[in-house]
Amino acid sequence: MLNRLAVIRTSDNSDGPHALDLHDIVNFAWREWLFIATVLAATLVVGIVLLMRQTPLYTASTEVLLDSKRDRLADPIQAEMVVNFAEVENQMEIIRSTALLRRVVVKQNLAPAVRQATIAERADMAPQQTEAAGADPSAIDLSQLPAATTRAIGQLKAGLQVSRNKGHLITIAFTSPDPQRAADIANAIAAAYIVDKLDTRYEGAKRAADWLNSRLAELRNQVRKSEAAVQAFREANNLRQGNTSLTLNEQQLSDLNARLVSARADMAEKKARVDLLATVDQSGGDVQRLLPDMINSPVVATLRGQLASINQREADLLARYGNGHPLVVNVRSEKRDVERSLANEIKKLAANVRNEYEISRARAQSLEKSLREVTGQVGDNNSAVVTLRELERTAEVNRALFEDFLKKSKITQEQSTFELRDARIITPALRPAGPSSPNKGRFLTIVTMVGLLLGIGGAVAKEMLNTGFTTPKEIEDLLETPLLSSIASMPASELKAAGKPLKIPQIPIVKPLGRYSESIRAVRSGVQMSDVDHPPKVIQLTSTVPGEGKTTIALSIAASAAVSGVRVLYIDADLRRPSGTTVLASSSAIGLVDLLLAQTDAQTAVKFSDEFQFWYLPAGSKTQSPMDLLSSDRMRSFVEGFRKTFDLIVIDSPPVGPVVDAVAISHLVDKVVYVVRWSSTAREMVKHSMARLSSDKKIAGIVFNHVDDSKAKKYGRYAYSYYYSGRYYKNYYTE
Repeated sequence: MLNRLAVIRTSDNSDGPHALDLHDIVNFAWREWLFIATVLAATLVVGIVLLMRQTPLYTASTEVLLDSKRDRLADPIQAEMVVNFAEVENQMEIIRSTALLRRVVVKQNLAPAVRQATIAERADMAPQQTEAAGADPSAIDLSQLPAATTRAIGQLKAGLQVSRNKGHLITIAFTSPDPQRAADIANAIAAAYIVDKLDTRYEGAKRAADWLNSRLAELRNQVRKSEAAVQAFREANNLRQGNTSLTLNEQQLSDLNARLVSARADMAEKKARVDLLATVDQSGGDVQRLLPDMINSPVVATLRGQLASINQREADLLARYGNGHPLVVNVRSEKRDVERSLANEIKKLAANVRNEYEISRARAQSLEKSLREVTGQVGDNNSAVVTLRELERTAEVNRALFEDFLKKSKITQEQSTFELRDARIITPALRPAGPSSPNKGRFLTIVTMVGLLLGIGGAVAKEMLNTGFTTPKEIEDLLETPLLSSIASMPASELKAAGKPLKIPQIPIVKPLGRYSESIRAVRSGVQMSDVDHPPKVIQLTSTVPGEGKTTIALSIAASAAVSGVRVLYIDADLRRPSGTTVLASSSAIGLVDLLLAQTDAQTAVKFSDEFQFWYLPAGSKTQSPMDLLSSDRMRSFVEGFRKTFDLIVIDSPPVGPVVDAVAISHLVDKVVYVVRWSSTAREMVKHSMARLSSDKKIAGIVFNHVDDSKAKKYGRYAYSYYYSGRYYKNYYTE
């Protein structure tokens, strides 16, 4: 037989672990909404104060378009990738560079300590002056900048935002507390970037022109020397440009050479065709598929067409008739005739190819013979002509190279004066109409989210720091002990009857059908049901710490049982703080201590209370050894004697936490009722204290005392005091 029974179960599925569900979330929000709202409101107040203290910032932006026509690559896709992801990024870094921002600092007079314009700024205003001075803007030593200029550049970098837009578009934005200043600096940075690119172009063209000029001087000397060498050789060898014999022999030799080269090329081509014919004949291949003359021959084309037609007819006839049919025989005979004609025609064409090769070879041999004859005529002048031609070619090459460099030099000089822009401003920065920062809507949204997170986090921490028990589920999971009843805190209006104040233990007598009386009866019922085979007659009430209401509940149980006609004895065994005796009689009344010390007898010590309708044994005199008295054999014998006289004995013992008196008393009783103050006593402390009493499994259950209905109902389905006080139960409580 089970020795205990849970009077109140939390839910049908309480045996399994309790998982977080929507009800838990709703109940948590219901319990902590005020705390969360307070934290949220405080966070919003702080955020609004910070928002009001922030300085408004204005952002102005300008757009610069890069012209990439100059840098097109052969592959359009590769060109687009290079411009988008490499060139544009490079240009953005140039805009962010210290050298370019230094231009803006000087032009906008952002560093008053720097008054003298530098070489780079003079280049901005007049590139011709920079060219005349021979200065290079890139040669400025940025490590030697004044401190004021360095600070101004740092401020520009802090407020500058450079981003890539669609295509080749770069957006330059600047943020400042002054809207007009933001627009002016954004435009100044864009203008400085354009000027910087022009300066870069100018300096590059200038350096190229300088190099070309120095190279032209060298080429001019080479041309002069080569022409002088030609003239000197002519005079030394008596070679004149007007010499008719020399010109005629050279003309003939040149013509013969040209004709011989052409003849040899033609012969080589025809020789290749002849070699191809020989190779095909040896391998048994199809000559007509290799030589274009045979493929393009109209006779061959006609014969091939006839052969294809005959093959088609043969296939049709074979599909209708057998091989021996006369029509098939005739078609095959006709096919053989056409094939013989085609073979003969191909042989003729092949013979023509060989004949053409022989003719071409004879022609080349004839030209070689004529060339040898003409060469013999000019043999005397051959060496001089060769040397002269070499000198003339050298002079021509030098002259052409000089003219080419001279042309490029002129173009470069023009480019150094004017160069088409490869970047331009398409949208100048305007004075912003409103601040860009702080963004009030986004800021307040973030503050609200932070406030909610802080409120929810604080509420969760608050719940975790609340170490007390709040639901029967917590008791059953941690203590493995049933909850006998939940007793709510009663307002002053419930402690009155007929306009007169009541003591709480009087309520079961004056209001036997009230809510408090029902809770006490639930405790009694739970104790009786904890051991059905042997109903407990001696019960002990204790708690973990003082102030949890165990004396009030002990008196109420005794009063409730007395109203039911049970002969009840209440024993105040809390010898250190006899609060029950104070309620029933004076603290100096003879009682348990006197009885245990044999200073009186039971008939004198035990008294009847007309007010509460039960017998009681006060604590008695003060003692310095309560533990010894409560654990004595006399105490055991008196309890056993009272079992025979009374139907129910309620022993009010001290708390388990501070002293060990309750442990000694627990060995004398049948069951222990453990009182826990709702949402107050630490869970671990309760568990440790109960472990000292549960060696014999005597704890019948837990009584929740001082339950706050307004808070308990926010713990949802596990807060039974909420259901007890709900509208479904109030109709059953009769005062």
